[in-house]
Amino acid sequence: MKTILVTGGTGFLGSNLCHRLIKDGERVICLDNNYTGRMENIQDLLDHPNFKFVKHDVCQPIPVKEKVDQIYNLACPASPPAYQGKHSIETTRTCVLGALNILDFAKKNNARILQTSTSEIYGEPLVHPQVETYRGNVNPIGIRSCYDEGKRCAESLFFDYHRHEGVDIKVIRIFNTYGPNMDPNDGRVVSNFICQALSGQDITIYGDGHQTRSFCYVDDLIEAIVRMMNSHEGFTGPVNTGNPGEFTIKELAEMVVKKIGGTSKVVYKDLPSDDPTQRRPDITLAKRELGWEPKVPLSDGLDKTIEYFKTQVHLFKKGEDK
Repeated sequence: MKTILVTGGTGFLGSNLCHRLIKDGERVICLDNNYTGRMENIQDLLDHPNFKFVKHDVCQPIPVKEKVDQIYNLACPASPPAYQGKHSIETTRTCVLGALNILDFAKKNNARILQTSTSEIYGEPLVHPQVETYRGNVNPIGIRSCYDEGKRCAESLFFDYHRHEGVDIKVIRIFNTYGPNMDPNDGRVVSNFICQALSGQDITIYGDGHQTRSFCYVDDLIEAIVRMMNSHEGFTGPVNTGNPGEFTIKELAEMVVKKIGGTSKVVYKDLPSDDPTQRRPDITLAKRELGWEPKVPLSDGLDKTIEYFKTQVHLFKKGEDK
């Protein structure tokens, strides 16, 4: 049994990872300040003998006293409403100061540490599909840059701690992921469309709907994260993790409306600044080094996600376009 620290553990991905690790028989310390995470996501784990929750902000030194073997760093707001606007400075702070604190903690514990980076480090890509060697096309002063550049800086810190401090690191770049434990009001496109359709609102598409995304079901993504953490020593990444199946936003909206039914219509609004028009991972490296590729088709994953959101109707923000 390993002792594993998961930062951002009450969030969407973090809580799914905690459940997976507990199922695997590990001891899990979940650390989160619940800025965007929800205790509801880990409620069923709180009484488990191998699970511990610590409420803490990673921008402060890590208070965990136990010796840990592995660390998964998922601490950062990941939805546009959470990292844009008045919370942008906090997002950059979490990316940078959080990385510094958790890397210092990893060095102290001689622990392997995995950074969950993002496809957003590629910005508005000029290479399609995106490969790990592509350096990106990011606006450093735009409304999304707190997240894009914050994650890029975190990657830099991870590799410098590896080169100069000997820290055992792993870095993955996560593309659009969806599934149970998403916050109904987090502003991501899958949760937006499902919640709007379930509550009888119109489906809001920003732009003309021809921009593309690649949607990975959360169980597939968690499998990739765990495999990357336990990959052979010396393999640091970064590694793209996502589903290479590419869909337009309009296709996604039409699929959700067809599955849920009701009276929702698709309406169009202006595309936000710096919103990327294409997203698709090249996962050749993940296939070769991790023996991983996603298994769950979008249609099946949407069915599971819709069933989850039917239990969350009481949390929907009524009458809002998110």
